[in-house]
Amino acid sequence: MSDDPAKLRRRANALVIFTAGAVVVGALIGWLLPGWLPEDKQARETALMVIGFPGDLLMQMLKMMVVPLVVATMVVGVASLGDIRKAGKIGYRTIAYYALTTGMSVLLGIILVNIIQPGSGAEHLAPAAGELPQSLQHPKGAVESLLQVIKGMLPPNLLEAGVKMNVLGLIVFSVVLGAVLSTMGERGRPVIRFFEGFNEAIMKIVHLIVWFAPIGIASLLMARMGRAGDDFFQKEIPRLAKYMATVIIGLGIHVLIVLPGIYWLVKKRNPFKYMLGMAQALLTAFSTASSSATLPITMECAKTNNKIGDRSAGFVLPLGATINMDGTALYEAVAVIFIAQSLGIDLSLGQMVVVFFTATLAAIGAAGIPEAGLVMMAIVLTAVGIPPENAGLILAVDWFLDRFRTMVNVAGDSVGAGVVDHYEQRDAGPIPAAAA
Repeated sequence: MSDDPAKLRRRANALVIFTAGAVVVGALIGWLLPGWLPEDKQARETALMVIGFPGDLLMQMLKMMVVPLVVATMVVGVASLGDIRKAGKIGYRTIAYYALTTGMSVLLGIILVNIIQPGSGAEHLAPAAGELPQSLQHPKGAVESLLQVIKGMLPPNLLEAGVKMNVLGLIVFSVVLGAVLSTMGERGRPVIRFFEGFNEAIMKIVHLIVWFAPIGIASLLMARMGRAGDDFFQKEIPRLAKYMATVIIGLGIHVLIVLPGIYWLVKKRNPFKYMLGMAQALLTAFSTASSSATLPITMECAKTNNKIGDRSAGFVLPLGATINMDGTALYEAVAVIFIAQSLGIDLSLGQMVVVFFTATLAAIGAAGIPEAGLVMMAIVLTAVGIPPENAGLILAVDWFLDRFRTMVNVAGDSVGAGVVDHYEQRDAGPIPAAAA
């Protein structure tokens, strides 16, 4: 990132204040709105449509960014690793650790959301974008759906994959392209530079969308509360609270059991003493909601408090701030399945597999910036065929959950540095710095 950490922290704090304020104002107006709306049904619906229009624009903009964001972030994210063969053992160990912990976090989220069923209830929500796709109304059998997932990973036509929003196919192609470019040396540099410039432009557009998000979220909240009336407090608030609890429980299990367990298995030392040494970094991550803004403090805590070697800290932590998003990946999996449950959609085994792979891979592109998870959630929703417009209500609490998942992201990076450093102490040789 080109911005300095202090500026990132100021922007993150300003954004969360705007978002929290928008949620409060939107909820207050939404609570009063049913009494202000006209009695005539058609006039009432027209008024709600106008009130919800900024929110509809927000969801349209998020949907617009799915394809370019997938291609740009995946190619740049994978290519930025460099030729892993040249990085040696530290490269393989770091990638293996990040892949393992991200996959475990997504799997944990999928298991929890299916056990707790936060989106289930006596009545299901009406789809926000009209009729749902046929694939969701009439799910295929387990074997057929799994074969369809594998087939979808290899689209016969990339343009068609973009038009039909075959997100998993685009992700696979982009990952392969980034990996191949990273092995081509100078011949691949012009193409990588093109995608880096393209990615930077896309992220600037995403930043603009994110700053519009508070208005859109307030609009969606007012329209939903105005349409639901008293039912909003009786049905939707408890469901939303259960969803938040599911996410926080999942993040808690990952940061208090899974990550310490991995650390203990590798080092046979007290993992909580290690975590205590990272306390300042974890608190900074919670306050800024940005892995990138927290990176300097994460590096300092790792090297000063936990005696992580310069070589390991300099490679593992910058790379982790870019591609390792355990908390974000878990959140995306829970959010998408929660939305499906709320709509009365029974996702097939194949669709669960799509959620697993898409959430795991999409986390690579979550770039360590505040609110990037909003766009990534649109990517995962699109991958399973659920229109992103149905994510409206959970955006009202995303700003709050973002802080917890960022703290888990940084905890994952920190434990990774400790694990990799344990093995690196037994090896020798120069280690190249990661391209952050």
